[in-house]
Amino acid sequence: MRLGAIDVGSNSVHMIVADVGRDGHVEVVDRVKETVRLGRRAFMTGHLMPEAMDLAVRALVNFNRILRLRKVAKVRAVATSAVRESKNRASFIRRIRRETGLNVQIISGTEEARLIFLAARHALGLDGGPHLLIDVGGGSVELVLVRDGRPLWMKSVKLGAARLAERYLTDDPPSRAQLKRLERHLNDEIGALLKTARKAGVVRAIGTSGTINTLVAMARAARGDELERMHGASATAAEVSKLAGQLVSANSALRSELPGIDAKRVDLMPAAGALVDFVLKRSAAPVLVACTWALREGLLLSLASATIRGGGEHARRLSVNALATRFAGVNKHGHQVAKLALKLFDATAPVLALPKSSRELLEYAALLHDIGHAIDHDRHNRHSYYLIKNAELFGFDPGEVEVIAQAARGHRKQAPKLDSPEMDGLAPSKRRVVRGLAAILRVADALDRSHFSVVKNIEVRYSPGRLIIAVDSNNEKADLELWTCERRTDLLSRLLDRQVTLER
Repeated sequence: MRLGAIDVGSNSVHMIVADVGRDGHVEVVDRVKETVRLGRRAFMTGHLMPEAMDLAVRALVNFNRILRLRKVAKVRAVATSAVRESKNRASFIRRIRRETGLNVQIISGTEEARLIFLAARHALGLDGGPHLLIDVGGGSVELVLVRDGRPLWMKSVKLGAARLAERYLTDDPPSRAQLKRLERHLNDEIGALLKTARKAGVVRAIGTSGTINTLVAMARAARGDELERMHGASATAAEVSKLAGQLVSANSALRSELPGIDAKRVDLMPAAGALVDFVLKRSAAPVLVACTWALREGLLLSLASATIRGGGEHARRLSVNALATRFAGVNKHGHQVAKLALKLFDATAPVLALPKSSRELLEYAALLHDIGHAIDHDRHNRHSYYLIKNAELFGFDPGEVEVIAQAARGHRKQAPKLDSPEMDGLAPSKRRVVRGLAAILRVADALDRSHFSVVKNIEVRYSPGRLIIAVDSNNEKADLELWTCERRTDLLSRLLDRQVTLER
């Protein structure tokens, strides 16, 4: 089913269109954004400005055209803080309905926080924790403390970047006195709340808004990283604090030249930086992670609630299966290799010192290892790496995606080396995991060389100086598999420090 979601926010109007399968997988087909600044002066005057309303209606007219062209079956549109608090909100909503045909619902701050939580849980899983979600809008900030995929509390507070900038940071750059007033206000509004997050032992903050993405992009630019995929990218609390200091000490002209900054947010970034820095310091969150799914994606998930169930591993598996299906169809070979690889993992992981968590990553690498065939046969392992790295895989952090992609790339030809430049982005411990998973995957892939699943099962046992893989082909000829496997055991033998032999 094709669904659409529209977020009439205080800074921008966003729309997302996506196909939702019966298994709950979400595939985005279109995204549109228009900066309209409905919150400009609205938080001081209590009224939406005519020019901002004109821009918003014009954008929504075009959004509605896209919905018709995309043949969207269902759409949900909501408005947040700026509209929620304005005295002329009713006339604005009526105008939208009259000129666009869209029925826009004004939602509460609590509902806004709930929808943001739904989106972040689907996109990042949110297992373990506790995690502190933070969404910095123009008029409000939503905070959610999450442990093991469940919210411990949800709050919406009137601390959006546009509101704070207009009320507290009126000079450019803001004066020291203005910054002190802002800090006192933040402490009065959310100081006690963040103290509870600190006591809970927050392991990371997760940001789900454009201003958060901008801060993380600026941190990456400052350390010389390429500005690639934002989802799952991170900045340390120290990096955010340094950026916040730069943002409040520079005027708008100098801020616009800072690497990674979004030119449309230059006026809001001092307030946003000060706010996020305050949240990280008071909650003691060591790192800020960007999540590109936010309110509009939460709206989409709420529309599809009959088919979307669960987060965490469920979201991860849906994403992997969708990617595999897209490039490998029914993927019988991928499932066979995954089955054999997991049997090998269970037998060798203790000797290879592979963490239990890497078992799941091995399965996904096996399911995806051959998708590069859709681009080219001879270098398909490298194309698999590229497709995995650049796919919209939900529920994973960037390090996990890199491990999956590297293991898939290492399933044939030259095995990945610990000091390879291609593994520079991974910590030494993760590099060893990649080597171990690639070694297992090379053997499992060889045991289905014909792609006919002739190997029905394997049993693995140890003897002095050897690892023996007993192959059960149920009387079917597995000569090709055995011959190929004998040529693919070298890496696993080295890592185990024992000979790997095959037994019929």
